[in-house]
Amino acid sequence: MSAQDLVIVGCGGHGREVFGIVEAINRAGPAPAWRVVGFVDDDPSPANKDRLDRLGAALLGAVDWLTGQGDPPAYVIGIGLPAYRRAVGRRIDAARPAAAPLVAATLIHPSATVGPDSRIGAGSVLFAGARVTTDVTLGRHVHINQNGVVGHDTTVADYGSVGPLAAVSGSCTLDEGVLVGTTAAILQGRRVGAAATVGAGACVVRDVPPGAVVKGVPAR
Repeated sequence: MSAQDLVIVGCGGHGREVFGIVEAINRAGPAPAWRVVGFVDDDPSPANKDRLDRLGAALLGAVDWLTGQGDPPAYVIGIGLPAYRRAVGRRIDAARPAAAPLVAATLIHPSATVGPDSRIGAGSVLFAGARVTTDVTLGRHVHINQNGVVGHDTTVADYGSVGPLAAVSGSCTLDEGVLVGTTAAILQGRRVGAAATVGAGACVVRDVPPGAVVKGVPAR
């Protein structure tokens, strides 16, 4: 079975980490699953262009390069902040007719685990050591970063991000575009409203309203 072509959207550090996940997936299989055609980025910095060169990866052009292809490859959005990821994702969706949408690749690092009866949405990425337990639902373009944990019966809606070493307990609901910072914890049964940010190291003990930024222990 031949490898499927893939374009990574965003050539910053997060996008290059996604490139590393693709390489890990390819090494783990009997044959490569993906062939990275290159990256697209609207405003790549000179430093990031140099880093792509060192990876041996091509910079194909702006995001419009991807949406303008007659026979487009699959894509994954390698952008860390949910608001920017959502803006790019919606732009990509809007640029194609509904009858011919682009295919968003779902990437799961070989060292990540996904428990039974869990559902992983298109375009989502599970980084090294991520743990998704049982009856979890991840929406589209969700990122569970290195060693992040999502507990049983939890829903993370579209474009959510769970940061490195963060822990989301069971029966939680994270609405669209939520950012959970590094090492943060969300206790059992809590809801975090759309576009809210949970600061690094925070402990959420009560529901968080949409758009709020909370930090501290307990998070306020």
